Amino acid sequence: MKKTTQFTALAMSLSLLAAGCASRSEDVAASYVSPTMYSSYGCRELNAEAQRVSAAAAAASGAQDSQRTKDAVATTAALVVFWPAAFFVSGNNAQTAELARLKGQMQAIEGASIQKKCGISFQRA
Repeated sequence: MKKTTQFTALAMSLSLLAAGCASRSEDVAASYVSPTMYSSYGCRELNAEAQRVSAAAAAASGAQDSQRTKDAVATTAALVVFWPAAFFVSGNNAQTAELARLKGQMQAIEGASIQKKCGISFQRA
């Protein structure tokens, strides 16, 4: 009976720790952004906006993955060495939301590019 209780407590602790971890950048889904936002842009403006959004998305992806790594280290430390380290597992909802918005903008730019036949597309990881 005691082992069952310990196992249940361990399972619950692991699930709580995993819930707080940041997502991998490639697992963050794009938020919807309407391509009509870019309807007044010409191909030159779309290209400049694509470069700006792409650079911002790359930076946001790096920050997201960095947070994921920090959370994984804190989780491992909490499980193996020092349980108070679990308080450092935080994730970052604002960071994740920003990355999702940027991914949505990339999709919207591609949609506008298709409508205007500009040939802009983003490489996916």
